[in-house]
Amino acid sequence: MQNTATMVESVVGAQALPQRRAIAKAITLLESTRTDHRAQGDELLTALLPHTGKAFRLGISGVPGVGKSTFIEVLGLYLIKQGHRVAVLTIDPSSSVSGGSILGDKTRMEKLSVHERAYIRPSPSSGTLGGVAEKTREAMLVCEAAGYDIVIVETVGVGQSETAVANMTDMFVLMQLPNAGDDLQAIKKGVMELADLVVINKADIDADAAMRAQAQIASAMRLFGLVNNAMGQAQAAAYDTFWHPQVIQLSALHNKGVDIFWAAVTQFRNIQTANGRLAERRRHQSLAWMWERIDAGLKQAFRQDPAVSALLPTLVADVESGRIPASTAARNLLSAQSGRARAATK
Repeated sequence: MQNTATMVESVVGAQALPQRRAIAKAITLLESTRTDHRAQGDELLTALLPHTGKAFRLGISGVPGVGKSTFIEVLGLYLIKQGHRVAVLTIDPSSSVSGGSILGDKTRMEKLSVHERAYIRPSPSSGTLGGVAEKTREAMLVCEAAGYDIVIVETVGVGQSETAVANMTDMFVLMQLPNAGDDLQAIKKGVMELADLVVINKADIDADAAMRAQAQIASAMRLFGLVNNAMGQAQAAAYDTFWHPQVIQLSALHNKGVDIFWAAVTQFRNIQTANGRLAERRRHQSLAWMWERIDAGLKQAFRQDPAVSALLPTLVADVESGRIPASTAARNLLSAQSGRARAATK
């Protein structure tokens, strides 16, 4: 493995092809679970941090089959024509049986994946909930440091409760299908109320269904309080200073509506930058990221604790056989670790 200074130089200043290799190596280092790699990864991220923060982070989520990959390729090519450099971080579900992932999103994005102004990195979810991978945030920072000014995170196909991507991006886009549910389905809370923009994709298949879906979701957002039609004068005066989630239609397959989508994203970025919400959102996300890593570190330390390791086989057997409840076993293991922790501090 290269030293940190060499890796930073390769990520930040190299030409297109060497830089892509450097980005791939950096993300692989950050995804590694080896202790020495994690220490070097922390050092690398700290060194790259001054070069980050200038990109716009766009999270795209939706149910399986909604057309996320097709849309991202069309969007990526559109943005490259506008002069942007685009990085795409795709998350593939890991098998609960074998633990493996197909990582086939680059195959779906044939044109974008070979473009010199684009970088696509598929990663396995590896059991991480929320539709993203454990190291997605770190990968975003590497891409930003490399000069990609648009970073798109495509989640695995998600349901109503997988909302992690909304907590790591500047704008959260939810893709929906026409005829995806009834009125009640549209107003269910969860992922819907976190969306900054809802896109009805495949609108070309059934224009009437797409129009109904757009109306239902817009109505649902009004119920959530995200859009308020009955505004007073003071609210109306401040309407343009805050972003109000929108619902639009497009057809990624036929490349229709992408310009409308990007106009909405640009409007969102301008409004949220001007009112300070974008900077505030990033500050909250950085603190949430810190606590998330603390939680993961505590879980790992718990599993590696000698007292826990000594008790674990017996308690697992007792829970499996029904001799003690799982809650009691968990409490005993936590007590074992706490007792050792108290002894170490004396």
